[in-house]
Amino acid sequence: MDLTQTETTETNGAVESPTEPQAEAAHTHAHDHDHDHEHHHHGPSLNPELTREIEVEVAADEVSKVFKNVTKRYQKLARIPGFRAGKVPESLVRSKFAKELRQEVLESLVSERFRKAIDEQKLRPISEPQLLDLQLHDGQPLKFKAAFEVAPEISIAGYDSVKIAKPEVTLTEDEYQAELARVLDSHATVEPVDEERPLVDGDWAEIQFKGEVKDLAQTVTEDGVESANKSEPITGEDVLVEIGGKNTLPAFNDSLRGAKPGQELTFEVSYPAEFGEQRLAGQTVGYDVTVKAIKKKTYPERDAEFAKQLGNYESWDDFDTKLREMASDRKKNALESQARDKMLDELVQKFQFPVPESFVQQQVDARLDRGLRALAQQGMTAEAMRQLDFGPLREAQRDQALNEVKASMLLDKIGEAENVAVSDEDMDRELLMLSIQSREPLEALRERLSKDGGIDRIREQMRREKTASVLYEKLAS
Repeated sequence: MDLTQTETTETNGAVESPTEPQAEAAHTHAHDHDHDHEHHHHGPSLNPELTREIEVEVAADEVSKVFKNVTKRYQKLARIPGFRAGKVPESLVRSKFAKELRQEVLESLVSERFRKAIDEQKLRPISEPQLLDLQLHDGQPLKFKAAFEVAPEISIAGYDSVKIAKPEVTLTEDEYQAELARVLDSHATVEPVDEERPLVDGDWAEIQFKGEVKDLAQTVTEDGVESANKSEPITGEDVLVEIGGKNTLPAFNDSLRGAKPGQELTFEVSYPAEFGEQRLAGQTVGYDVTVKAIKKKTYPERDAEFAKQLGNYESWDDFDTKLREMASDRKKNALESQARDKMLDELVQKFQFPVPESFVQQQVDARLDRGLRALAQQGMTAEAMRQLDFGPLREAQRDQALNEVKASMLLDKIGEAENVAVSDEDMDRELLMLSIQSREPLEALRERLSKDGGIDRIREQMRREKTASVLYEKLAS
């Protein structure tokens, strides 16, 4: 709890897995908070439905007693030129260290009284308390109010009635061949064909092209036909097109087949409405194409030598088997992850309850932190980041952050109902993986995470993931 004398105070740690703080949430810190990023939320941010407020008063004589004890300690420790150690006048200590004295008195009185008050009222805060109307003066009663959020009542009745369609995760032969083709293509060599001949199926045409989208709205002028809405021309240099390739559009196959290097071609291509590139989908484009060369792609032999180049494989069959397994696992994991996300969306929509705003803001912070790290990796400077307008960025993250917090809270509740637990062996394996990834010695990592509560957060997140998997197996059909 930040005990500066302000209207309200709030901490702003970016925690991806919101948890309920224990009694230590009211522990006081006699220092200002440092902020890694300027995007963190400031000021009060509590859900009114979950906000509780307590009033605390400490008698004047007790306040004076604590002030006197703290002042005496400072007198003993203070080193001020012109005065012997332990002989600094009380009045000088009180004036020179006024801020520090006040902060230590707050630490001594507020934390203890706050805990006592919430125990008496049987309240359990889940957010950092915000001090309101703080009044602290030596010789006068200490008075303050503290506002905080409590956990919502969450009903999960009927959670096991949600139905999710189980996706077909079996890898098809076409999908495997496409995966294999990508591997072979990345190791293929492209060489020019020296003989003078036309392009045939299996060749690769190296072309230069310019294309213009044909606009339906055209007008006739003195200079000829003009399009009402001219778009930027589509151009390409040294582009390779496979003649007869299954990914080559029929119009390109038909026009290029039989052409020779140096030949100039003009033709139109009508793109299907579902074409992958948005600006071409459903459009007709007129192309001027120059064939520059005929090339052949040479693929490596599928043998043990090539398999060993690709990794630690004993033979081509060994590589073929492992690639099939990896492609199969990747498809299975991707489709099941999508299905689990859909299941969580269904649960979030099914159960309505007030969500702690402090958790939502922590999750917004976590999402923005990830985004900023990604921008930094892409080369954005700290100065450029400071120029970003974080207001709209925070607002854009809010809905997704809210749903993520709701999903986490539901998984915590369902995990209890399903008796899901994370074993010490699972935890050890996770820490070992983190140690390898971060290149931090395992025991040093364990000690650091134990001190800052990271172990509990990791275990909590693992339990949620395990709960989601258990629930998916139970609900998917």
